[in-house]
Amino acid sequence: MDISEKTSVKSEHEAEKLARIAFHSIKGVGSGRLRQIIAYFGSALNAWYASESEFKKWGTESWAHSVMSERSRIDPHQMARSLAQKEVKTVIPEEEHYPALLRELADAPPLLYYKGNIEAGEEGVALVGSRKATPYGKAAAEFLGKELVRQGLVVVSGLARGIDTAAHKGALSGQGKTWAILGSGLDYLYPPENKKIAEQIILQGAIISEFAPGVPPEPQFFPMRNRIISGVARGVVVVEAAARSGALITVDFALEQGREVFAVPGPIFSGQSKGCHQLIRQGAKLVEGVEDILSEFIIESRDCNYVNEINFASDKNPDKIKDDICKEKSLAPEQQEILAFLSDLPLHIDQIALQSTLTASQVALVLLELQLNGKIEQLPGQRYVLARKC
Repeated sequence: MDISEKTSVKSEHEAEKLARIAFHSIKGVGSGRLRQIIAYFGSALNAWYASESEFKKWGTESWAHSVMSERSRIDPHQMARSLAQKEVKTVIPEEEHYPALLRELADAPPLLYYKGNIEAGEEGVALVGSRKATPYGKAAAEFLGKELVRQGLVVVSGLARGIDTAAHKGALSGQGKTWAILGSGLDYLYPPENKKIAEQIILQGAIISEFAPGVPPEPQFFPMRNRIISGVARGVVVVEAAARSGALITVDFALEQGREVFAVPGPIFSGQSKGCHQLIRQGAKLVEGVEDILSEFIIESRDCNYVNEINFASDKNPDKIKDDICKEKSLAPEQQEILAFLSDLPLHIDQIALQSTLTASQVALVLLELQLNGKIEQLPGQRYVLARKC
């Protein structure tokens, strides 16, 4: 089928994209093989019009014959129409809205499939971690996801159970953008219970894959997916991970790609904290709040400068400090409510819950948010006090 004969092809990029879509439909042609084809022939479009003898010079005789046989039955335009009907979009590195950081990598996918919207100039931070996340880990991932999108960054994760899901939820609740990178075609959402959140992600960001629609999830695809998660991001934050965790594979890719690596510390009694603590010992930056991430990227926080707002002349007046903190416009109403109960005298979480209008689980989440924001401090025995510095 002649790709360039149709009037619907408006540019060389579109013709090249059609050729790559077509090659992807040939058995055995994934991103790696497609990169090799492009490198040898100069472009997928050149390869599409190459003769069998030219393919024999590059590959085996059986491979060349297989390509010719497959090519004769493929209609690239029909494939493009089929993708459009499924609301699947495609982008190649030559186009402006292909993720810029990913484009720089030697193994960048020559073709990405996505649903939603990807815009030029968008920058992401990856939040990854254990599928068997603890309530602490989920709360931390959701909090960081929400705070990062408030700074204009895209939260990147893998739509897996546990930390990934919490990170996406945080970004969505913060009314920001989030990208979910899949280890399968876009028509195979895994895990299936995340279908609803995937639909929300499409509205506020994108689900992305280097695998063509129809490709089911396979164990070997997830490490490939992980390299893209780190590849599109300026840094990777491991929120919670066991000593041997799939999230650490993403860290390995991040280090190879020259990305920043961060880790959120956890309880010393939790096995799900071992991986993060190991990373911190090896030099990963410890994350207590979103500013620890932003400072590595020289991004100025969009939130108010807490230090400048608080009058430290009243440092000896705890009530005055509390009033100043509680009046900060950046704090949510539920955070201000909890802060109003606290002082420099320790208060147990159960006492806070009894006084609050929030549920016990909501109180625990708000306390964690305030702690990560540096507003309060946790003492032994689940007791809390106002932080002396903000």
